[in-house]
Amino acid sequence: MTDYDAAKDKISGKVKETAGKLTGDESTEAKGKAQQIAGDVKEKLGEAKDKVAEKFNDVVDKTKKKED
Repeated sequence: MTDYDAAKDKISGKVKETAGKLTGDESTEAKGKAQQIAGDVKEKLGEAKDKVAEKFNDVVDKTKKKED
């Protein structure tokens, strides 16, 4: 899961949503909206993962300093 994947889903979803609106295809429009939401979720999960990794590294660094 990368920033690229999240952005790709958001952009692809917007294109599908717009195509669905233009053609009157509610199914394609809904799929586009769902894909955009998936992109948002991927983005938020990536951010959370980064924050957890940062906190973990802080704890490891503090532990190493105490050992020295």
